[in-house]
Amino acid sequence: METEEKDLETKVITALKQIYDPEIPVNIYDLGLIYELKIDENTNVHIRMTLTAPNCPIAEDMPEMVKFEVQKVQGIKNVEVEIVFDPPWSKEMLSESALLELGLI
Repeated sequence: METEEKDLETKVITALKQIYDPEIPVNIYDLGLIYELKIDENTNVHIRMTLTAPNCPIAEDMPEMVKFEVQKVQGIKNVEVEIVFDPPWSKEMLSESALLELGLI
């Protein structure tokens, strides 16, 4: 069962990597915007995430975009997206792949 859970988590992460921040050409996962990803025993997903800035132009649309992409993953029942601003996002949260993509390393 643990392998199935890990497999499902990998698929959800792949879905999250399809969503890009409109101002930075990097997906939201590698940007470090996903703070927490939980999948319960009933395959319901809870995502805690942030935005690059509270006044982000797509702040209202982002949770729906995330929910839409994650719900496409076969086996996922419900998706709940929670936007938080604590801790605030910073460039230190970028993955190594995002840093490479942006030419920062």
